[in-house]
Amino acid sequence: MTNTFFTKEQQSKIESAIKQAELKTSGEIRVHIETHCKKENILERAWEVFQKLNIHKTKDRNGVIFYLAIEDKRFAILGDEGIHKKVPADFWDNIKALMETEFKLGRFTEGLSTGISIAGENLEKYFPHHRSDVNELSDVISFEEN
Repeated sequence: MTNTFFTKEQQSKIESAIKQAELKTSGEIRVHIETHCKKENILERAWEVFQKLNIHKTKDRNGVIFYLAIEDKRFAILGDEGIHKKVPADFWDNIKALMETEFKLGRFTEGLSTGISIAGENLEKYFPHHRSDVNELSDVISFEEN
């Protein structure tokens, strides 16, 4: 999928939100956009993409994917096992609710950017950023391949 959903400026704003969030946490954040979810269960598809993008290969297993299936109007946030060993079960709920509110208003850039920012703030408690941290994953939005 070539990106026709976000303008270059919108992509830049989302990617900037990733960079800013990663200044607070050693966690690694990726955004992946598809037209349609290729699985019935969106979390299964998010996990496939998570693995394809090697998010599970971060040193501290603290990678996160924000997965959106645009035409299906569905999205998921999935964190790696290092995160889930430390955070409460409802860790992503508030972020998802806020994003859903923005998405229903057609504000996808704002919803993603805000969700990413809050994720960085929340992850900072468990995975603070250190001077020696290396950016292990690309901050560029990925899009489905045809």
